[in-house]
Amino acid sequence: MIKEPMPARLLTKLSLLLAATLLFACSFNARNTQQQMVNTQPAPTPLYRDPIYDGAADPTVLWNPLTKTWFMYYTNRRANMQSPDGVEWVHGTPIGIAESSDGGVTWKYKTNAVIHYPTTSPDEITYWAPDVFFDGTQWHMYLTIVPGIFSDWKHPRTIAHLTSSDMLEWHHQSTLSLANEKVIDADVIALPEGGYRMFYNNEPDGKSVYFADSGDLFHWQDKGKAALASRGEGPVAFRWQGYWWLIVDAWRGLAVYRSDDLMQWQQQPGYLLGEPGTGKDDGINGGHPDVVVENGRAYLFYFTHGGRIGDNANKDNVASRRSSIQVTELIMNNGKISTDRNAPTFITLPEK
Repeated sequence: MIKEPMPARLLTKLSLLLAATLLFACSFNARNTQQQMVNTQPAPTPLYRDPIYDGAADPTVLWNPLTKTWFMYYTNRRANMQSPDGVEWVHGTPIGIAESSDGGVTWKYKTNAVIHYPTTSPDEITYWAPDVFFDGTQWHMYLTIVPGIFSDWKHPRTIAHLTSSDMLEWHHQSTLSLANEKVIDADVIALPEGGYRMFYNNEPDGKSVYFADSGDLFHWQDKGKAALASRGEGPVAFRWQGYWWLIVDAWRGLAVYRSDDLMQWQQQPGYLLGEPGTGKDDGINGGHPDVVVENGRAYLFYFTHGGRIGDNANKDNVASRRSSIQVTELIMNNGKISTDRNAPTFITLPEK
């Protein structure tokens, strides 16, 4: 039996359909392969060390839609100074930026943030504890400012507000009027009913956590002390698994609080990262964290002084001053958060 040839129009449609199907399959497989590669490679321990001063601390991590990479901002303590005067090495610190293009597994130093802060001595100023927040249009940084380089802890500290259009260069908007002029460690979240809340550390009040509210990220009204059962610094607030959480550096590990309304906080027993880990540079309690929640998973970034162990624990030298960034995944069971810092962390921060 002689078969008639397929009409040209139908043949063209079938060819286009087949090509589109193959293209979709290849694209799908490529995405899956890339995702698989990230998921099967655990994050190194430590996650990151700064190549300039070796003093990375106080991390804050967020997506950069301009470069399609993840950025980590951090205080870059001058740990490798030779014979510093007192705590001079913790002053004169720039804000470093590290970058990851593989979902948070590998981090490389990119640059220092360019901070345009009004001062007559740009080389004699200290920047600490950056917190960066994106409002959908521009980026906001809330940065602790110490007006000089000092050998002790007795000097003023304020929180400045800066904005950026590229996440690299930052322009000063104001210095916030908060509880006093010795405040540090801002952390900003969007409130569910609209507006914003900032948690911060009030040093004169026993290093307690305070908070302030704003309707526009520019004008802030201080609300006083947060209802926490204990003191601490470096607060970080986030929404996860149906609750609000606040994690605070309590200097012997991280205190964890849970809330339904961001006002009343219940502290859970014990501390995260209070027991030394077994990984490289992780044999000491973890400090000043950040938390990134993506696809239902929560990753805890923190820093350690990896050299403050054994006979070197109470000495002042380069080994004891240097610090590293680490990461571990949070787990929630029965309404409480925990983590196993010794388990491999298979981190996957998605492209957006």
